[in-house]
Amino acid sequence: MTTWTNDELTRIEHAEELRISPLRSNGTPREPLLIWVVRDGDDLYVRSFRGSAGSWYRAARSSLEGHIRSGGVAKDVTFVGVTDADVNDRIDAAYRTKYGRYDASYVDPLVAARDTTLKLVPVG
Repeated sequence: MTTWTNDELTRIEHAEELRISPLRSNGTPREPLLIWVVRDGDDLYVRSFRGSAGSWYRAARSSLEGHIRSGGVAKDVTFVGVTDADVNDRIDAAYRTKYGRYDASYVDPLVAARDTTLKLVPVG
């Protein structure tokens, strides 16, 4: 399994947004969608603002593959669901820390969407 370099982690961590393109069932990428991304240690995580109803999230859970761009980094990734409560607690805190300057109506849905936490694992 490939891991993120420290440079990639730092660049994505400090970027405001991430462009995510999960693969469709026919293997082609969806149009990129801007979402928020957070870092925990050597891992990167995303959540669906619309919960499990989010179309990009449904595509990601179906294909488990996609492409991301953020902070000048472009990577193919696999999406790994996260159910660990301790990890999700840290992701909650990371979203509040990184994006807390925004209105709670943006941050609170992401904190509430713990069941949509996906770890981004680089491919190649």
